[in-house]
Amino acid sequence: MTKSLHTITSPLIGTVVRISVVVGDSVSADQEVGVLESMKMEHPFVAGVDGIISAIHVGAGDTVAAAQVILSITPGAIGTVTTKTLATQESTERADLARYKARRGFTTDAARPEVVERRAKKGQRTARANITDLVDDGSFIEYGSFAIAAQRQRRNLQDLIENTPADGLVGGLATINADAFGPDASRCAVVSYDYTVLAGTQGFLNHRKKDRLFTIAYDLQLPVVLFAEGGGGRPGDTDSPGVAGLDTMAFALFAQLSGLSPTIGIASGYCFAGNAALLGCCDVIIATENTNIGMAGPAMIEGGGLGKVLPTDIGSIDVQTSNGVVDIRVADEAEAVAMAKKYLSYFQGSIQTFSRHSDDAMRPLIPEQRTRVYDIRTVLHTLGDIDSVLELRPTFGIGILTALIRIEGKPMGVIANNPAHLGGAIDANAADKAARFMQLCDAYDLPLISLCDTPGFMVGPEAEETAQVRHFSRMFVTAASTTIPWITVVLRKGYGLGAQAMAGGSFHSKIATLSWPTGEFGGMGLEGAVRLGFRKELEAIVDPLERQALEDKLIASAYERGNALNMASHVEIDDVIDPADTRQRIVGILRSCPTTPPRVGKKRPMIDTW
Repeated sequence: MTKSLHTITSPLIGTVVRISVVVGDSVSADQEVGVLESMKMEHPFVAGVDGIISAIHVGAGDTVAAAQVILSITPGAIGTVTTKTLATQESTERADLARYKARRGFTTDAARPEVVERRAKKGQRTARANITDLVDDGSFIEYGSFAIAAQRQRRNLQDLIENTPADGLVGGLATINADAFGPDASRCAVVSYDYTVLAGTQGFLNHRKKDRLFTIAYDLQLPVVLFAEGGGGRPGDTDSPGVAGLDTMAFALFAQLSGLSPTIGIASGYCFAGNAALLGCCDVIIATENTNIGMAGPAMIEGGGLGKVLPTDIGSIDVQTSNGVVDIRVADEAEAVAMAKKYLSYFQGSIQTFSRHSDDAMRPLIPEQRTRVYDIRTVLHTLGDIDSVLELRPTFGIGILTALIRIEGKPMGVIANNPAHLGGAIDANAADKAARFMQLCDAYDLPLISLCDTPGFMVGPEAEETAQVRHFSRMFVTAASTTIPWITVVLRKGYGLGAQAMAGGSFHSKIATLSWPTGEFGGMGLEGAVRLGFRKELEAIVDPLERQALEDKLIASAYERGNALNMASHVEIDDVIDPADTRQRIVGILRSCPTTPPRVGKKRPMIDTW
């Protein structure tokens, strides 16, 4: 009985490139027997059955129609076939994969051991080492890793590949703290300048990379962590078009992220010009002890005719922490990364596992003697969950503390008067510090707790030289623009306009104003109020002892009238509470507030950089 022929037909219209067999050849089912080309793509075809080639119906160069017969095969058992089949694997690595692996090798720290060693000797890490420490294991997806400096007109390609990897900027997408908050809440973008590549200058292609990443961060509403180390524009790039490069979009794009999602800047080493400009746009700046930050480096200063200076003479860490530029001062990059992860966590959600101090520990924190100073930081750390307090700008505007904390695992912000400085009076720097922190909390929907103990705004001719009329009013207009839950707890003094500013503009303007039993209130300091209000009566008494006795009596009466319980009896505050109940009251009030849905877009246009 004659076996029926097996035919191979064309799957589409095309041209026969080659036929790999002749009539009489034995073929196996998976053997390639020819190639067809259509629209510049090659389509191999296989025998489909074991057998003998019985007829070839077309030749190389012929155009065939779809379903046209190309070969006929007589099916049957065959012997050993030596012709290579599609299933046969190449014994050597593909050329394209080998080329990729070789090039990929130059984008890793392993390709530059001498650079890693130099950084280690300076007590610093590479850009990639910092990112690895920051992000969750295996989560970093790099963008633009094969970029090189735009200097092909002056340097050979291999030199650029070896010495300008990623064009001096490593960036991509990742997650941070995913184990604690889950993958959705932990999404972020990371951008790091690489000082080992052309001193961390901003090249043509790394600007394009930043533009790309900042745009993605905006579209996906991602937090951004920026490692800023290096200088500004790079004059040595020869391949970029244009003249001055002032049409670069990186600064405008990065600035648009303000108020959209948290931005964290980390500085270590020299951070000048363009790097400093990006750093200054961040919500928070973390800087190491060896940091120098300035809007110009030594070359630009000298070029401006301002003399020769060393880079270490510009914007030292002492300068930039005392003036408020740096929010968090740390020892080294490892601590900077740890602080960045902690800072970001407050904006990622609540935690279920926490430890806290005894509620009774709150009671003795304010001395019974009303003129005795106390440590407001002790109050803050006792109120918050253990190890949950992260203070910002501690050495600037020291009359008010600003900090992120957790209470019962819930993140929130705190502003607190510092009675150890000017008796808690608010000066211009403290007002600016508090107003900006209000914006930060409001932008990202963190409740705000205000711990009030102030005799009011600072007064006097010298104080007015600081433009405090404008700076103080900033607290009022900023507070009025916020919509977050705001709870004021008066620890001791609640006097005048300063106390109203700490309460968001009025004791009745926000969700709750509470007081500890130590609270005392008045339109101004009670001693001053007595001396002004009863001046005529006091001056009419000739005997100084009798005059002092009347003054003491009037002041005692004023304190009795202004004590917390009397204030509460007139409903000028919402309640007087046992200090031990403070946590419970805060959590209970916040529980009564509506849950904020995930925010789309910006709540505020931006967060002031100052």
